[in-house]
Amino acid sequence: MSQPRLLILGPPGAGKGTQSANIADEYDVDHVTTGDALRANKDMDISDMDTEYDTPREYMEAGDLVPDAVVNAIVDEALNSADGFVLDGYPRNLEQAEELEGMTDLDVVLSLDVSREELVDRLTGRRVCDECGTNYHVEFNQPEADGVCDECGGELVQREDDNEESVRNRLDVFDENTAPVIAHYEDHDGFVAIDGEQSPDEVWSDIQAAIDDRTE
Repeated sequence: MSQPRLLILGPPGAGKGTQSANIADEYDVDHVTTGDALRANKDMDISDMDTEYDTPREYMEAGDLVPDAVVNAIVDEALNSADGFVLDGYPRNLEQAEELEGMTDLDVVLSLDVSREELVDRLTGRRVCDECGTNYHVEFNQPEADGVCDECGGELVQREDDNEESVRNRLDVFDENTAPVIAHYEDHDGFVAIDGEQSPDEVWSDIQAAIDDRTE
């Protein structure tokens, strides 16, 4: 068949970014995230949408949230220009899920299952290089020298939103807004729940099997 059209779902810290990169490399598809799509289309003319600004760039420069209608249009554009894709970070709510159904037919919907406490451990233990942005973890992915980035020698820091209170708040938001999206897709023919608490290699093996089984 042609290149697959995939959706990957899961809470913050579940490993969506890592596994999406694996999928993009293995199956030669585009990794589509709302952030990347917004940056790639920030000068898109949205003057016909009766919004406050005429381009996404103006929302971003003002520090305002880009309206759902604009995000939907940008994702639609990104998917239409891709031969195959793995969509990561969209839809975030049921309204966006309904919009997505009008944009494309999905071959596989992957849902990474990880317990709440495991997510808290992963996210609060994350450290990021303040120079190049490389990610590390105090337990699972330590640098060679404590507090120093292997890639560029920059200082490793904890992001402000990776403290425990912020992490739990983010997971609450996910439970309220995005968990219903997962339930929405459970009846999809290509839906597969993946145990996200395995090692990254084991998760990837299960993902490959799920994709190959449903796209033969």
